[in-house]
Amino acid sequence: MRHFLNTADWSRPELQAMIDDARAMKASPIGDALRGKTVALLFLNNSLRTRTSFDVGAQQLGGHAVVLSPSGGMWPLEFEDGAVMDGEAEEHVKEAAKVLSRYCDIIGIRAFPKFVDWQEDRKDKILNAFAKYADVPVVNMETITHPCQEMAHIMALQERLASLDGKKFVLTWTYHPKPLNTAVANSALMIAAKFGMKPTLLCPTKDYILDERYIDQASKDAAENGHALTISHNIDEAYDGADVVYAKSWGALPYFGNWEPEKPIRDQYKHFIVDEEKMAKTNNALVSHCLPMRRNVKMTDAVFESENCIAYDEAENRLHVQKAIMKAIVR
Repeated sequence: MRHFLNTADWSRPELQAMIDDARAMKASPIGDALRGKTVALLFLNNSLRTRTSFDVGAQQLGGHAVVLSPSGGMWPLEFEDGAVMDGEAEEHVKEAAKVLSRYCDIIGIRAFPKFVDWQEDRKDKILNAFAKYADVPVVNMETITHPCQEMAHIMALQERLASLDGKKFVLTWTYHPKPLNTAVANSALMIAAKFGMKPTLLCPTKDYILDERYIDQASKDAAENGHALTISHNIDEAYDGADVVYAKSWGALPYFGNWEPEKPIRDQYKHFIVDEEKMAKTNNALVSHCLPMRRNVKMTDAVFESENCIAYDEAENRLHVQKAIMKAIVR
């Protein structure tokens, strides 16, 4: 049994095999790889693309998806080992994972950080608890990383570029009125490095640099491909010669759980928006965003609606790569 929790756990050839399978299913979407199989989709946070694409994907492969969420009447869960359950939680994750394993063949988990203490949230307790106690494969549908999203991103890039090796990939922080999860940024940087691109992290100040775990992994993978990870706070230098620009907003980790002091700092950097002027500095770069995206805050309409924007292709590819992931791990 093998879980799909993070792309760092899988080799580039293994991930490429899934993407190749996804490309085949994009051309011929109906199959029977999940015939007689049931997928439990546990959503502790909102979702549009993830929920729809996993549900539709299971059906297209002959399977059945069961969507579970606290708003749908699921019991509140406890995740701490040895907890005295005299609070809100009615059920421990041990029981939930074991019982779902008796009913279902795959369990998908979506659980964002609680945004109180990064040292706690970075442990990814909910995802890891299900992976520990489940007797069936577990898929990360976004927690502190978002591997499915970045598989879709790589697939979309490969559909437009003959090769990714040596391409300059710029992950740029963008403004958002609220501090957001670092999940997509963490995954984007790692998978760009793994697939042979030259990764650049562009962010306003050192406070917006991602957690060292993901910086270190991206640096390691970049080095194995003969490149180096660049961290830049200079917009002109980062965009210069870029082949791919990926836009995402996230909160500054030093202010994690104490966002008010960070707001006036973040508000100074609205000019990090991806616009026509910045894109003109690139090597006619492809540009994307994971969605949802606040138009004319993160990216201008003109850039988003340009021929170089692959956001819709990336969003569609969620369906195809997730089918490939489920096929690869189902028993």
